[in-house]
Amino acid sequence: MFFRLSWRMGLLSTLKSLFICHLIIGYVFLVSGLLINLLQVCTLPVGLVSKQLARRINIRLGYCIASQVVAVLEWWSGTECTLYTDPKSYPLYGKENAIVLLNHNFEIDFLCGWTFCERFGVLGSSKVLAKQELAYVPVIGWMWYFLEIVFCKRKWEEDRRLVAQSLQNLRDYPENYWFLLFCEGTRFTPEKHQASMQVAESKGLPKLKYHLLPRTKGFWMTVQNLRGTVSAVYDSTLNFRDNETPTMLGVLNGKKYHADLYVRRIPLELIPEEEKECAAWLHKLYQEKDELQGAYEKTGLFPGPKTSPPRQLRTLMNWLFWSCVVLYPLGLMLTHVISSGSALTIIAAVVVSSAASVAVRWMIGQTEIGKGSKYGNREVPPNTNGSS
Repeated sequence: MFFRLSWRMGLLSTLKSLFICHLIIGYVFLVSGLLINLLQVCTLPVGLVSKQLARRINIRLGYCIASQVVAVLEWWSGTECTLYTDPKSYPLYGKENAIVLLNHNFEIDFLCGWTFCERFGVLGSSKVLAKQELAYVPVIGWMWYFLEIVFCKRKWEEDRRLVAQSLQNLRDYPENYWFLLFCEGTRFTPEKHQASMQVAESKGLPKLKYHLLPRTKGFWMTVQNLRGTVSAVYDSTLNFRDNETPTMLGVLNGKKYHADLYVRRIPLELIPEEEKECAAWLHKLYQEKDELQGAYEKTGLFPGPKTSPPRQLRTLMNWLFWSCVVLYPLGLMLTHVISSGSALTIIAAVVVSSAASVAVRWMIGQTEIGKGSKYGNREVPPNTNGSS
């Protein structure tokens, strides 16, 4: 009995590592995503009649895209997430607007942030501060455009007006949302950390061991423009057990990880309104986050009570639905190609498959730490107080 179960598990693990499976997952995501993008374009006329109705429709359409990625993590990889948080704060999650501060150390930390949103029902309406270039990327970037994601150019003088206006537009958003914010501005690497600590030394700030220096202007602007709309900041720190370094390729290969997420709810009224005081508050918060990370390195645990919010069947059902929608016509086409025997048709099919393969490999590559943004590699002048 045990041998038979082990054999089946081994076979399943082998199947998950096959590139053809990755190609199918990528094909479903790309084709269904483009179809959903097209449906989002169709909501433009709706917005002229009812802005809030168009927003609600786009929340559902955005969920159809984002939850596919979450489904891969939860159901294909089987990754589990343990949440450490105050039991008094837990009932408020998903019931209020919030700014979620995340550390930026792993290739899949954005995906874990989305999973956190999904577990509390705000995945479709979740927001993020993203670089402007992403607005032109098909599927995710176009989805974000219709979800009124806040884009920035990482140039403070240009972003000041643009970002403030985008944030103001969210004040009458019809459903609860979480605004995910990576205050470090870019993913942690040894090179970026060294440059960041040079800035900390030049400004007389305490050095951090596990984080980059937070960029305070974007945080202050977000807090100021969302006051009265957002109820709290969720200080969130993500780690993975056994010192694992998860990758998107590992997730696609079906590797199971176990994430530990510490979340502390901080009422927004506790955050200073003045820019300098707010910046000092954020630096102090990151010193606390660094100490928390250091304690986790030693013990493998976060402090306080823990719980495991259950994964939702809806993410799997959504993926299965879109798989049927896009794979059925693909199956018909492949049957026609094989039965026709036409060399030209077969060559065309090979070209399309090769293009899809390149697209999938490109998407995986963009999540790798080595392919991350160069933002933060260079030393910032001492008079720069961080950028959004």
